[in-house]
Amino acid sequence: MKKIKFVAMMAIAAAAMTSCGNKAPKADLKNDVDTMSYAFGMAQSEGFKDFVVERMDVDTAYMDELIKGLIDGANAGDDQKKAAYYAGIQIGQQISHQMIKGINYEVFGEDSTKSVSLKNVLAGFITGTLGKQGLMTTEQARTIFQEKLAAIKATEMKKQFGGNKEAGEKFLAANAKKEGVKTLKNGVQYKVIKEGNGPLPADTSMVKVHYEGKTIDGKVFDSSYKRGEPTKFRVNQVIKGWTEALVHMPVGSVWEVYIPQELAYGDRQAGQNNEIKPFSALVFKIELLGIEK
Repeated sequence: MKKIKFVAMMAIAAAAMTSCGNKAPKADLKNDVDTMSYAFGMAQSEGFKDFVVERMDVDTAYMDELIKGLIDGANAGDDQKKAAYYAGIQIGQQISHQMIKGINYEVFGEDSTKSVSLKNVLAGFITGTLGKQGLMTTEQARTIFQEKLAAIKATEMKKQFGGNKEAGEKFLAANAKKEGVKTLKNGVQYKVIKEGNGPLPADTSMVKVHYEGKTIDGKVFDSSYKRGEPTKFRVNQVIKGWTEALVHMPVGSVWEVYIPQELAYGDRQAGQNNEIKPFSALVFKIELLGIEK
């Protein structure tokens, strides 16, 4: 028999409940049906607490309130007015805990002192939901949102991480003067550690490489050497600075490559743990092992 979800179980159980605050109804096992009912409820509770804590962001300090709401919702039965209200509560909380937090992080990064306007988010959301005439159409809203998001995000990123851009430009200007360092036409710099004598890959070639990536202060953020195996990818499917370097590297070469931020990740954070901050120039040791067929 398929396991019935706990939501369905609570709806069924509502028929036997009376208003009882935020406490569980007292079990009264007079017969097999009563015992089966209780056992069914207990069995369906498995994983419920973890679900509401991990997936619905419920604080365990307020479990009594959770149970109170659960009983009220179950006792509402087929009351469409109450069902609509409880749905609104749930969606409103999702807007607050997920949508607002998500857009805040997208726009302001880790600066928790700034936030989009909840009032205006709700004004737009509710106007659109009710199909009323708003300050813009939904099509216009999508375009305006993307334009304003990009502009505000760029401004915020420059405020928070503009120093990285200046540091990278200073580093590259000094590095260009060092012995053995050459500069390609788009600003990528490189120094040959080992000159290969194999063919040059095209931008559509699949290549096999070993590499190590560092920030300009020498911190390693990624390394295929540490993982113990090379990596494969198509030349035009990586950051622009890598593509530019690889199409000039004969197979068998080992280069140290210095990439300006605009040819790396620009205003984005990157790395497994966001080690690469926005506007960061990067340094890579790249060993081109071969071109895959």
